[in-house]
Amino acid sequence: MPGPTTPMGVRIAATAHYLPERILSNADLEKVMDTSDDWIVQRTGVRERHVCADAESVREMSTNVLKDLFRQSGVKPAELDLLILATVGSWMSCPSTACQILGDLAADPEFGPTNAGAFDMTVACSGFVYGMNIAHDLIRGGAYKNIAVIGTEHLTQYVEYSTRGRGTAILFGDGAGGAMLSPTGDTSKGLLAQSMRSDGAKWTDLYIPRHDRDFPEGDDHSILPLGIMRMNGRSVFRFAVGTFSDLIGETLEKAGLTADDVDQFVCHQSNVRILEAARERFGIPPEKMAVNIDRVGNTSAASVPILLGELWRDGTIKEGDRVMLVAFGAGLTWSSSLWQL
Repeated sequence: MPGPTTPMGVRIAATAHYLPERILSNADLEKVMDTSDDWIVQRTGVRERHVCADAESVREMSTNVLKDLFRQSGVKPAELDLLILATVGSWMSCPSTACQILGDLAADPEFGPTNAGAFDMTVACSGFVYGMNIAHDLIRGGAYKNIAVIGTEHLTQYVEYSTRGRGTAILFGDGAGGAMLSPTGDTSKGLLAQSMRSDGAKWTDLYIPRHDRDFPEGDDHSILPLGIMRMNGRSVFRFAVGTFSDLIGETLEKAGLTADDVDQFVCHQSNVRILEAARERFGIPPEKMAVNIDRVGNTSAASVPILLGELWRDGTIKEGDRVMLVAFGAGLTWSSSLWQL
């Protein structure tokens, strides 16, 4: 009988992100709905967001990110063991978008085929952080080596640019980001603590109905068309303010650390007021909790990896740092991932 697998350290071998070229500013929204730049910034912190062109999709943006992850990490497509795609924007229920991405990769002479496992994961804004936790433990236990985790959203297809759709239209943008995880002999690298939670009783606070049967009892079907996101903004805000801070506290307690011991908090960019509330509770200086919601809006599952990619690229996050990823969203779900890089 073979002996037990020796636990491996896990490293983030590369990050990458993609944002569509088209930018939709608050001034643009003023032309199609009853709103203003001051009103949007005051309530959300968003000044502009990126919007997919007609030819862009979750599949295309994700493929761009995966190709960059291969280029930057040095991992070859044939060495990839698993692709996890976090998104709410898959066009088809069968096959998964993750499999289609690998098909697109195989058709590109620069990359070629891979027989990696591939699946989509629908955890809304928490999806990428869920995926990082799952991928880490698969590598740590020795079952897998190289895993790509990508969070991609085309959320603007689920909003209506009108006064009645203002609650979501002002918030959301499109984009993609990801990370390549690989094993290392340094067992100090990897997760120090993590959490993945949900409260399914509150799913009605944020959902996208596709059929009349999807509506919870009591919801008005006529407010917005089918296929358009519906959000109870006040309820989600209350949930996020409390849960976000509690999640940070829970994760620090699990790791036996304080906020001062963490070099960077990479947080889901849902609303700048929620970020500020958490920062004030733990006394986190602004330079340790970066914000990009003003430039990209809320990109759901892409939010954390886009910000992670930006901070990785400019050297704010580097090897040896302790970094906490935090997200919360529809479901309702919330998740954390505290890394020793």
